[in-house]
Amino acid sequence: MDVLVVDGYNIIGAWDELQRLKERDMAQARDRLIESMAEYQAYSGYRVIVVFDAYYVHGIANKLKAYKVEIIFTKEKETADECIEKLVKNLKNVQNQVYVATSDYAEQSTIFGRGALRKSARELHIELRNIEKEIEERIETHKKIQPQSRITLDKDILEKFEKWRRGDA
Repeated sequence: MDVLVVDGYNIIGAWDELQRLKERDMAQARDRLIESMAEYQAYSGYRVIVVFDAYYVHGIANKLKAYKVEIIFTKEKETADECIEKLVKNLKNVQNQVYVATSDYAEQSTIFGRGALRKSARELHIELRNIEKEIEERIETHKKIQPQSRITLDKDILEKFEKWRRGDA
């Protein structure tokens, strides 16, 4: 199984859209990142874990699940980097390939040493935009495909059925 562990505040700080949102409302920036990662998870099938450290959210450690994305708020005085390193250590094995999304160079070095691969914030952003484009293209293709009737009917009858279907008749 492929696992993507996301350094939440690092990504928020690296993506322009989320950075601007953060300046107005940190909670909205977090929610938007989680929504984006839910789209990523649904399309890729990866297990996605987003880690936020206790710097912005004080209190006890907390684990949530929204959509199919796991969200971890670290304990106070525990950094996201420490949490991510523990996750990589626990998740990395012959069955799991772990990717860590961060642009923190020190964190990248550490996770490489633990056998994980990295995705920079920029790479993840580009990958997410490509996924969104592919989804849009699939929707457009699907819209163009007209359902074909198996029974040949006159145009007048088809129009009458369509009116009934829409409730116009």
